Amino acid sequence: MQRKYLAKIHVTLRPSVLDPAGVAVQSGLQQMGYTTVEQVRIGKYIELTIVSPDEKKARQDLNNICDQMLANTVIENYRFDLIEVESQTGVF
Repeated sequence: MQRKYLAKIHVTLRPSVLDPAGVAVQSGLQQMGYTTVEQVRIGKYIELTIVSPDEKKARQDLNNICDQMLANTVIENYRFDLIEVESQTGVF
C-alpha cells in the first residue's frame, strides 16, 4: 500500500549569512513608519506531495530532495512538516 504525504518545506538562510533582501525589506518597512521591525530574513516556502510506502521512507526521500535540489546547504537551513493526506492501494 502506498501513502500520499504533503510536505511543507521552509528554507531559510543560516543566521551567519548576510540577507541583503531582508535588509532592503526592513529598510522599506522603517521608511513606511514601521519602526518596531528590528530584523527581516527572507526565505522560501515549498509544498510538494510525495508517494511512499511509509513515513520513514518519505522523510528520507525529502531530506535527499532538500539536500540535493531545494536548499543550498552551505548557506541555507531547511525544515519540513509531513502530513499524510491519503492512503492508496493498487499500482500507480
